[in-house]
Amino acid sequence: MHHLGIYPHRSLQKLARKHGPIMLLQLGSVKTLVISSAEAAQEIMKTNDLNFLNRPESEVNRKLLYDFRDVSVAPYGEYWRQMKSICVLQLLSNKRIQSIRYIREEETDLLINKIGEGSRIGWSSGGGVLNLSEMFMTLTNDVVSRAAFGRKYSEGENGRKFRKMMSEFVSVLGGFDFGTFLPWLGWIDRVNGLTARVERIAKEMDEFLETVLEEHIDSDRRKNYSERKVTRDHENDGDQSGEDFADVLLRIYKDKAAGISIDRDSIKALLVDIFSGGTDTTYTVLEWAMTQLLRHPKAMKDLQTEVREITNGRNEITDQDLEKMKYLKAVIKETLRLHPPIPLLVPRKAIKDAKIMDYDISAGTMVITNAFAIGRDPLLWEDADEFKPERFLNSCIDFIGQDFQLIPFGAGRRGCPGISFAMATNEHVLANLMLKFNWNLPNGIQGEDLDMTECTGLTIHRKIPLLAVATPMSRF
Repeated sequence: MHHLGIYPHRSLQKLARKHGPIMLLQLGSVKTLVISSAEAAQEIMKTNDLNFLNRPESEVNRKLLYDFRDVSVAPYGEYWRQMKSICVLQLLSNKRIQSIRYIREEETDLLINKIGEGSRIGWSSGGGVLNLSEMFMTLTNDVVSRAAFGRKYSEGENGRKFRKMMSEFVSVLGGFDFGTFLPWLGWIDRVNGLTARVERIAKEMDEFLETVLEEHIDSDRRKNYSERKVTRDHENDGDQSGEDFADVLLRIYKDKAAGISIDRDSIKALLVDIFSGGTDTTYTVLEWAMTQLLRHPKAMKDLQTEVREITNGRNEITDQDLEKMKYLKAVIKETLRLHPPIPLLVPRKAIKDAKIMDYDISAGTMVITNAFAIGRDPLLWEDADEFKPERFLNSCIDFIGQDFQLIPFGAGRRGCPGISFAMATNEHVLANLMLKFNWNLPNGIQGEDLDMTECTGLTIHRKIPLLAVATPMSRF
């Protein structure tokens, strides 16, 4: 395992180019199948999908995710089907995503105002350098927390504590523990402090979510419901009076809606899934998209031209405008190809013996799909390591799980149910950044000199924050 280094997606990519797209490794006591081609991924996620619907179990996930009660790691079965149904039909449906459009718009407007203010201060002080990484993190945190909890958790001391808690949560969730791969060395997790850290983070998260639920249940808060939601009235499309996700889950919990029975731990586990998955992945896509556009001025110019021509002098971008922005969609696809937010997709586990591309795979084998390697496979992509959004302009390839050469969110029954939610934010924010500002790197840095070092962890974003200088378009 130590040979995989701090960037296992890159180490496994190199191994696959030498040994082939399907490799069986022994990671401690765990047989692990590593998939690095579209063909092999299709075998796992489509042809034999039913046999690879389980997730490997770990004590870290058990403690953080309420004994596997969330959607992402719950064992395959009736409970998982019910939770997936709640996500797809109740929380992340197209109708609900449309109903919270006003949140995306309001938070994007706040971001644009911050950038404009930062630029004006910069002109007067000779600076004007913006930390886009921090801005994108705050924006996605605010969008998701408002959609999920009905309020922001980003400001003041409480905001700082909340961000720290979420950062620790994601870090531990994607980390390594001896107990999973080397059970006889599980004691090391206790000695090195990991067990205590996981228990502390789980306790902090549970206390936070209990507070959120109590706020929603509280009769005084319900009495002021219409006042709390008043800003939503003009935007609401009749979707359950502007409920946030916690409202929806509590309604299902209380009414046993659609014959579904869930408990408070199930509610908290689903909220953890939505928040941890929705913030980190969305922020990562925005960060890498702007990174690549700053490295490739022609691509940025082409995108600005498209956005400004379609809006035709208007200051607002509508959903109808976004549908017409083919180059915008190509930029996002190319970003996801080169920088899948979770490069090693959440592992699966074989339920019974299977045959994959003529290889015999035994029951219990863990399966890791390297979306990073597939997205940069030279057999699938010309100039595979180059940022070329135009490759998607005359292509039907999409990232929703039907085209296995591009699976940043997985595919099949275990594919991510929140793709539309994340992409709605990404498209709206990126289009507004291109419409209202011109962009440069600070201090005369050239695009080819921009540091591209990745951080480590489950979700891969930049190690060094993305800094840029914005110049407002004169008409705005």
